[in-house]
Amino acid sequence: MTCRWIAPALGVLLAGSAGAALGDKLDVVRDLAGRVGPVIGSALVCRDIARPRIQVIVDKFAVVIKEASPGEAERADVTQLFDRAVADGRRAVTAGQIDCASAERQLADLEKSITGPASPGAITAAPATSPGAASTAVRGVSDREIRFGISAPFSGSAKELGRQMKLGIDAAFNRVNDAGGVEGRMLRLIAADDGYEPTRTAETMKQLYEKERVFGIIGNVGTPTAVVAVPYALERKMLFFGAFTGANLLRRDPPDRYVFNYRASYAEETDAVVRYLVKVRRIPSKQIAVFAQQDPYGDSGFAGVAKAMRTLGAGDSTVLRLNYQRNTVDVDDAVAQLKAHKTPIKAIVMVATYRAAARFIEKTRDLYPAMIYTNVSFVGSTALADELMLLGKRYAAGVIVTQVVPAVAGYSSVVLEYKSALAKYFPGEAPDYVSLEGYVAANVLVEALRRAGPQLDTEKLVDTLESMRNLDMGLGTYLNFGRGEHQASHKVWGTALDETGKYQAIELE
Repeated sequence: MTCRWIAPALGVLLAGSAGAALGDKLDVVRDLAGRVGPVIGSALVCRDIARPRIQVIVDKFAVVIKEASPGEAERADVTQLFDRAVADGRRAVTAGQIDCASAERQLADLEKSITGPASPGAITAAPATSPGAASTAVRGVSDREIRFGISAPFSGSAKELGRQMKLGIDAAFNRVNDAGGVEGRMLRLIAADDGYEPTRTAETMKQLYEKERVFGIIGNVGTPTAVVAVPYALERKMLFFGAFTGANLLRRDPPDRYVFNYRASYAEETDAVVRYLVKVRRIPSKQIAVFAQQDPYGDSGFAGVAKAMRTLGAGDSTVLRLNYQRNTVDVDDAVAQLKAHKTPIKAIVMVATYRAAARFIEKTRDLYPAMIYTNVSFVGSTALADELMLLGKRYAAGVIVTQVVPAVAGYSSVVLEYKSALAKYFPGEAPDYVSLEGYVAANVLVEALRRAGPQLDTEKLVDTLESMRNLDMGLGTYLNFGRGEHQASHKVWGTALDETGKYQAIELE
């Protein structure tokens, strides 16, 4: 569908008596109904497309139909035509004539055609939804919408991490939008696929900033990709919020003004698990090794283990590091290195993604039946459990994962709220630690947006975030930001898989 002419057409329709004659307007609306309807219909079938986005366009078009129709009979006739076109769009998806990726692109094109800055006569010329609403001069902010972007893996071996992070943010945004948005503005998340490859991240960030013109970034996935994404955001003074990584590059001292984190760092996760292994499980530090991705993610996790060893009074020069390459499951060299190591290894701290971690456990479990495997939260807890249970319950039982959110099997207020939102907006999706983190991070951002008020811009939002203290999200720990503190939570929870593939809470101290 070509949307370029829709905006000026709608502008004429909304211009009242100064515009075209009623008969001409009605003809234009009929034509629009046949073009807009299929886009709406195909979007309605795709559950990953937020319903509030669709409803905004439906509501606007209903106004257009009403204004262009001289009487009830004409209005009913055009409405029926529009409904038939919507049904055609639904059938196009179910019949396989169009996929949801294409439906998303068409909807985005339609949204831009009726809200873009090049369309002065389009629907966005309508009055703001709240007094004092911000001007559209602020990038990514209109009277009716705030656009955020996420660059994450939606393809490749880590794609489940990107999918889950987006799912959690969308669930939070949908819940807010259904309640009227923030200051009457709907929250919209635009995704770009970097495949967990830093070589693609510059392009995805450019796409989000220049083409999609997002207000800020939320929920980016990964450390190696953050190496590229963070400098890009900082150079443009763009908010970079709630990334799914615990790496130190997002935790400068003093903090970068536009970078804010929800979660505990990898240093805090690895410190907690090393203390657990040494003090609770009584494993000598020299019998603890690290299985790590060979990139900044693995480097950050390994540095955390080494620091924890030093804090406990043990030397870190002899810590065995077993490497694998990002976006692969080739762990043979790591296994060979473990076999060749002279000192018996009794526990392994894993700084990996779910498939590589599962493959390493698969290849070493029979060789070392008593081995303790621990993972940092980035591994993707649910995906790891699924991979291990496919191998058999003996591979899963006892595997530890540190978490930066409470147990998804629990009954805390935030978990219950998250599960309710997930069931409502994404029925059939199982609760997951990654999507829960996305949900929590998004709600922290929403609270800051509310406190910032209707006159929104990046500097005001950053100042608002830095003033937030003792925020109670139902996590069992308060969240705090400040000028010298851009990490809200320092809490680490312990979980371990049982033989059924379910995570059970464990005490790390």
